Amino acid sequence: MSITNIDVTLRDGGYRNGFTFPDGYAGEHARLSVKAGFDWVEIAYRNGSFNPAISRGMTGLGPNDYIAEIADIIGAEHIGLILHPANITSGDLQECYTAGARLVRMCLSVTDPGPGLRYVSEAREMGFAVCVNFTRASRLDARSLVDLSSRSAESGANAIYLADSNGSMQPGEVSRRVTLVQDVSGLDVGFHAHNNLGLALANSLAAAHAGAAWMDSSILGMGKGSGNLISEQWIAHLERHHSDPGVFDLGALLDLSAHLRDSVPESTPVLPHTDLLLGRFDLSVEHSDRVSADRRSQVHVARELGRLAVA
Repeated sequence: MSITNIDVTLRDGGYRNGFTFPDGYAGEHARLSVKAGFDWVEIAYRNGSFNPAISRGMTGLGPNDYIAEIADIIGAEHIGLILHPANITSGDLQECYTAGARLVRMCLSVTDPGPGLRYVSEAREMGFAVCVNFTRASRLDARSLVDLSSRSAESGANAIYLADSNGSMQPGEVSRRVTLVQDVSGLDVGFHAHNNLGLALANSLAAAHAGAAWMDSSILGMGKGSGNLISEQWIAHLERHHSDPGVFDLGALLDLSAHLRDSVPESTPVLPHTDLLLGRFDLSVEHSDRVSADRRSQVHVARELGRLAVA
């Protein structure tokens, strides 16, 4: 089992602390992450998340000097960014490459994928490795998966990521979707788990056994809502069952885990009731305010929103 591993703590974990980490933390995090055996460290969004208003910190903006600073520490060959097409220009791509990033992941709009796919082609021409991210993959039907997968391959993507943004997917569902995307695109497939229902590890294992060759995880599981696949568990599993000796350094990984825990209070694992309900009813984070008020009505509201989303 050959897996390309991406540490998404600095980016996805930023949802928990306003994308603002202590001075000097990001560089030390990246150094220990690479030492532990991660292939890529996703250090930031570029110019903000799906909602730029909530991602104004360093790891929510990914400015050039920050990219260059981290590239000096771990090398450009380990620097990744994630992008929303509405937030960037071709000039941003070139600046990011010049500053030292070598992986970009494009969050593709299902309703208007054209701009994102054009940026995919541009990024490949510049020399980036490029992943296309299908966010909220649980909401994509087979026809959409086939169409987007085909178009991503034609645009030159290196890999296609299925992101369980709502944290609602089940292992069998993950396996079927990974297989479908592989068969249609002929590309490597990646998986990005959220842990709303406690299935991040099970779903990631299902993805890997179905042939997924890229995997996201975060230290302590620090990520949006209930968090992501926990790196410490995932890497320990890979080291025990699937890797050659020396690929991973568990000591460095545990040092990083302790460093995050001691440096960033928001890194503490949590399971908010709201995120549990979002996962149960396959709802996006945009529904959070609707299901976070009176506990007695939370389940009813979430259930009705889930029905409306399916209709």
